[in-house]
Amino acid sequence: MARPARLWRELPREPLVHVLVTADTLSGVWTYTRELVTGLVSRGVRVTLVSLGEIPFPDQTSWMDNLHGLEYRPTAFRLDWMQEGEQDLKDSSAYLVALTQELKPDLLHLNHMCYGSLPVNVPRVVVAHGDLISWWKAVHGHSPKESRWLNWYREAVTRGLAKASAVVSPSRWMLETIRSCYTRPRLDTVIYNGRNPIFFNPYVSKDDSVLAVGRLWDAGKQVSLLTQHTHPLPVCIVGTDAPVQSPRLPIRADVKLNTDSACVALKGPQTEGQLRNLYSRASVFAATSRYEPFGMAAVEAALSRCVIVANDIPSYREIWDDAALYFHANDAASLALTIRRLSEEPDLCRNYATRAYQRARERFTAKRMIDEYLQLYTGLLETQAAVA
Repeated sequence: MARPARLWRELPREPLVHVLVTADTLSGVWTYTRELVTGLVSRGVRVTLVSLGEIPFPDQTSWMDNLHGLEYRPTAFRLDWMQEGEQDLKDSSAYLVALTQELKPDLLHLNHMCYGSLPVNVPRVVVAHGDLISWWKAVHGHSPKESRWLNWYREAVTRGLAKASAVVSPSRWMLETIRSCYTRPRLDTVIYNGRNPIFFNPYVSKDDSVLAVGRLWDAGKQVSLLTQHTHPLPVCIVGTDAPVQSPRLPIRADVKLNTDSACVALKGPQTEGQLRNLYSRASVFAATSRYEPFGMAAVEAALSRCVIVANDIPSYREIWDDAALYFHANDAASLALTIRRLSEEPDLCRNYATRAYQRARERFTAKRMIDEYLQLYTGLLETQAAVA
């Protein structure tokens, strides 16, 4: 069993509400958690954050340094979707129950669906950021092969969704997906993810270039679509695979992939400042995912005034509507044609960059996200108080 560490941030005043948040350090949920926790603390909410997956590196937690009102407890419990996660789920659940009994938070905000069934007498908000079964269906076109472990995973997620006080999805598409794959929660809603625009620069002069961001090993991101055809604009793919700290051998951060049909620059994981610069300089962002419950990277690109060229899947249509250009679903040739069209029509490029920027500023900010979560919290706490 992993032994959790403890870091304490002193509170400047007695907060109105205490929320315990779970998150993992292995996915884009960590970026969402940063916005959530920072926003809650800035509104006077006391937050206890428990991270799972792996103990984060210092650069992953530097945003907490001046954040008063936060107690952080990192752990290394494995996640439910990992093949080894079954035993750790028992241990991590016991840890969270004990922590809830110790700290007595007013509400749990759980970024893992299986924890919705924790046997505690406080409201439990579960956020469905993604899941293994719907990912598999999107990538492979069919359900995964039945096994004892898969049955356990499905049952754990279904139980968590059914017993949660409220289930939040980052898109209507994801909400319908979990309903069809698992169960219909007793209370569910959509709250779109958000980013703080202050982290991005939409005013830098653009290079005529294409940027994509995603885990290179994840077939759901399918950034490889950009390597299958030649493009009139330089293409850069940033891998978001977790970096290795202090490697014994130097890692090449910039590699040219040359084939008969493509020349693409591949970059390893970037610092926040490096990624901000790449967003600000690129004119086009290629949102290539075939599985995407929301797509935070596209929002970051839009806040940097990039054109969003998106795979034509339901979630991207929902999020971006007419503020993006779409290529035929999972079609590398269609993606290449769309990029070529943008390179030949600079007015079209500027028009769609502005559309994406305006839509992101109107709909996908951290402030709007926090407003909606606080409204949900208030309703759940009032309901609990009325029942008591």
